[in-house]
Amino acid sequence: MPEQRDWRRAGRVVRRGLERQTEDRQLLERGPAAPEFLESDPWRVLRIQAEFVEGFDALATVGPAVTFFGSARVGETDPMYGAARQLAAELARAGFAIITGGGPGIMEAANRGAREGNGLSVGCNIELPFEQSLNQYVDLGIEFHYFFVRKTMFVKYAEAFVIFPGGFGTLDELFESLTLIQTGRIIHFPVVLFGADYWRGLLEWIRGRVLAERKISTDDMDLMVVTDDIKQACDVVQQFYARKLEAARPKERARPSKSDAQ
Repeated sequence: MPEQRDWRRAGRVVRRGLERQTEDRQLLERGPAAPEFLESDPWRVLRIQAEFVEGFDALATVGPAVTFFGSARVGETDPMYGAARQLAAELARAGFAIITGGGPGIMEAANRGAREGNGLSVGCNIELPFEQSLNQYVDLGIEFHYFFVRKTMFVKYAEAFVIFPGGFGTLDELFESLTLIQTGRIIHFPVVLFGADYWRGLLEWIRGRVLAERKISTDDMDLMVVTDDIKQACDVVQQFYARKLEAARPKERARPSKSDAQ
C-alpha cells in the first residue's frame, strides 16, 4: 500500500459519473444567444489568465523536471507500467522532478516511481466530461480547465519528454513537442520514445512518406531518441541537462598577455 498523505483540495464540486460540458468545449463552441457575463469569452480570458498564474506559481520552484506521457489505459501488470515506474525512479534519484498528466496508467506509474526515488511527483490534471481524478502518488497536483494551459506547463518546466505507448493524447503531445522544437519555439531538448516496437510503424511511415516527400528534413528525424533501455533513456536526459548547465556557465575572460598590450 502506498504511504497515505494529507490532501487539501480547493475548487469545483465534483459529481462522479455525470457528464458535463468542459471549459474547453464551452470556449470553442459559440452559443445561439447573447451569453451572460460569466459565460462570455471576455470572462473566460480572465479565467485563462488566472490558470496560467496559478500554474506558474505552483511549478516555479520544482527545479529540473522530466515530463512523462503515455496511455491512461495501461494496468499495473503491463510491462510499460513497470518500465515507466523504474525510469521515473532513476530520474528522481538523479535529481529530477517528474511531471505527468496526473491520471492513471503510465501517468500513475511515473508518479509512483518519482515517489519511490524520493523525487517530487507532480500531476497536472485536466477537466474531462467524466471525472479523471489525480492518482494517489501525486505530491503536487494542479487541476486545469483548459488543455492549452496544461500543455504550457508540461513544456515550460521540462528538461526532456519521455513518451511511452499511448493513444491520441500521447500522439498529440509528441507531435506538438516536435513542432515546437522544429520551429525554434523552444530550445531543442530530448524527446525519448520508449518502446521501439510500438513506435516502429509510425517512424517507418514518417520516413517512407513524410521524409521521402520532403515534407520534413533529414535532421528532423534526429529530434527523437527511440529506446527500450531504461539506462539509455536516463543517460540521454542527464547528459543533455549537464551540457545545458555547462553552456549556461559564465566563461572566464582570458588574462591579457604582454603581446596583447603592445
